[in-house]
Amino acid sequence: MKLDDLIARPTPWLQPGGPQSDIILSTRVRLARNVAGRPFLTRLAPEQREDLEAWLKASVLKALAARDVSWFELDGMPEIDRRCLVERHLISRELAAAEGHRGVAIDPSQRIAVMTNEEDHIRLQVYSPGLQLDETWHDANEVDDRIEQQVPYSFSPKLGYLTACPTNVGTGLRASLMLHLPGLVLTKQIEKVFRAVSRMRLAVRGLYGEGTQATGDIYQMSNQATLGRSEQDILKTLGGVIPQIIAYERQARDVLAAESPMFVDDRIYRSWGLLTHARTISSDETLLLLSAVRLGIHLGRLKGIDIAAVNELFLMTRPGHIQKIRGVDLSEPQRDIARAEYIRKRLGAT
Repeated sequence: MKLDDLIARPTPWLQPGGPQSDIILSTRVRLARNVAGRPFLTRLAPEQREDLEAWLKASVLKALAARDVSWFELDGMPEIDRRCLVERHLISRELAAAEGHRGVAIDPSQRIAVMTNEEDHIRLQVYSPGLQLDETWHDANEVDDRIEQQVPYSFSPKLGYLTACPTNVGTGLRASLMLHLPGLVLTKQIEKVFRAVSRMRLAVRGLYGEGTQATGDIYQMSNQATLGRSEQDILKTLGGVIPQIIAYERQARDVLAAESPMFVDDRIYRSWGLLTHARTISSDETLLLLSAVRLGIHLGRLKGIDIAAVNELFLMTRPGHIQKIRGVDLSEPQRDIARAEYIRKRLGAT
């Protein structure tokens, strides 16, 4: 599979129809692993890194041959292509910005991505649409077992899996959910909810994870600690909190619809009007407007609008994808014009 073919396909974390998908966009399980007997990446000389990359590539492709994964080398890949992979959450920002030999194996559905030579030798992740913690963990565990048949992992009977960052030692598991929470944002309850979440040793981050701010009312929530806790404990903690957040968000939406219908409708229809008529629009403004439109669809305020198309725009309007669609490098003002044109066409406007 070529990269252009992959980018033309939808991603699992934006597909409607998953459990609780009006609020939970996606579930991700990520596992950090290192190769037994090999130094961590920061201690590898360039030629050792190259040797490790070649061996990992062959091992991962053999382990996941039944899943028909494709391999993409990051070293020498055009910046726009790397940016698109980041925007699709198939690679991390750190892997995209790194130097030297590194790569990623991706399956045709884009649910599975295995990064090599990131912070750890291997970072594998599995995505599912909606709220599917147990199912996603099962799939990630299966992928992990298949790779381990080819790659001996660095493991301590006392500490668990050994990783470059101490916060990942133990299970190496990071389970996360991507949430759309406009109701809590508009009712100004979001900070109170997240303060309560932090006391349960859960982290809340922006759309692209650690170090990013929330845009478009989209947040990532994940476990913080991995050492001294089993995979089941981690999943149970996260799974126990999420139903409460879903309930709070639904309650906030109901309050807005009942007590401030004019405010909600004005926000929704202004956003729809801008998206369908604007001639220039920034990336961050697009996410905010799409958030309001998505809320309007799920509240039943906007009729006859394809939620799949709106979800898709959260991704396809990002800077890398807009330039990929146009096939050329664009300045920021040029991207804003191209983005507005693309949105109008996608939503059937003039």
